[in-house]
Amino acid sequence: MSVLQMVREQEAALVSPASVREEPPQGGLRGTRELMDLKERLKRELVRRLGLEVVASMASSADSTRARGELSVACQAILRSGDFSTLGPHERGELEGWVLDDICGLGPLQPLLDDDSVTEVMVNGREGLFFEREGRIHPARAVFDSDEQILMVVDRILAPLGRRFDRNCPIVNARLANGDRVNAVSPPIAIDGPMVTIRKFSNRISTLGRLVELGSLPDWYAQLLSWAVRLRQDVAVAGGTGSGKTTLLNALSCEIPPSERIVTIEDSAELKFDSHPNVVRLEARTASIEGSGEISIRDLVKNALRMRPDRIVVGEVRGEEAIDMLQAMNTGHDGSLTTLHAGTAQEAVLRLVLMARFGMDLPTDIIEEQIATALDFLVMSQRLPDGRRVIASLNAVTREGSGGVRLEEAVRFDEASRCWSFGFEPAFVGRGLEEGVLDEGEVALWRRRMSLA
Repeated sequence: MSVLQMVREQEAALVSPASVREEPPQGGLRGTRELMDLKERLKRELVRRLGLEVVASMASSADSTRARGELSVACQAILRSGDFSTLGPHERGELEGWVLDDICGLGPLQPLLDDDSVTEVMVNGREGLFFEREGRIHPARAVFDSDEQILMVVDRILAPLGRRFDRNCPIVNARLANGDRVNAVSPPIAIDGPMVTIRKFSNRISTLGRLVELGSLPDWYAQLLSWAVRLRQDVAVAGGTGSGKTTLLNALSCEIPPSERIVTIEDSAELKFDSHPNVVRLEARTASIEGSGEISIRDLVKNALRMRPDRIVVGEVRGEEAIDMLQAMNTGHDGSLTTLHAGTAQEAVLRLVLMARFGMDLPTDIIEEQIATALDFLVMSQRLPDGRRVIASLNAVTREGSGGVRLEEAVRFDEASRCWSFGFEPAFVGRGLEEGVLDEGEVALWRRRMSLA
């Protein structure tokens, strides 16, 4: 669909009243419905004064900043006259922002994507727009005018990627240029209209120290995780959706020495390695419109073994690639990191067994043997009912005497008291001292603190 067609559809949509959420006036402002009606009039007047061709040209301009600036001048001139002359400065600014976002940006999504405090954006058809801030979901002030406007916004997101989103291809996963992950579902799969979910990834949380500041874990626990990475322990981070797995994986990756070569493998590139000098980032690819060209996570894991990695970091294992990841950990690539969905450490082991069996039809006891020898630790991330995210338990993974996987809690988190307790010192701490990797004074201070805890 051309931009000109998009603007024409958008102009046609202005004839019908906008679908808005009823909200009481806030801070003395007009109600949301009245403001949305005024936004419709402002858009119509803008197209009338400048002409449809000019507005379409600005909407398709590669220099969006300049286009917004020129349109802003026109909007301000309109807002100083006629029906808009009685509006206050805040209301005028809000209307102008909405119109510019519709023409040059991603409509009602734009202010939410620009807000660093928003971590997730959810579109439930044209009448529902929600966002997550600090772990809690809130309704947005403005929503979409129509299903067609949602589809146009998704089309703008996908256009640079050459991706397709229509009734023949109703499910799409993509990412924005800044790394935010986008999932969109359209009818007939989505019964109540197009649904869009955008997971935002903040650069503000990039180290274990920052997680300590946020209260996600105590500093002694962060120190233990840092040592585990430095001493090349194979670590899997498990947890539910939105529990902070990728954030923790990013923080752990920052503990990898800069002298090592890292190969990252992801379904959608989310990991940040801005400060590391030697990183190879690989991203899976879905099949083209013709049904060819798919590159799976499993293909990338196999290829990574030929790229001379010191560490392999898999953003998430969710299928048959689990067996390749385990084999990589068992064939000299110590210190590898990955994530997976699971509610408890025991569920994580069970999921790994099931996923590995998709990739290779082996008996369960042999796969468990692979897990026990490949993984050193399972770290659980958790989102609490109040929205707070914590790094919960740390489980050492070893072999049972009779075969299978044994889990021992080195660190435990009690949800009722919101406190962490120390179980035992992992063996890698002593080995780190023997090998001279860890500082004796630093470890002695940490041990003294643990003995008093």
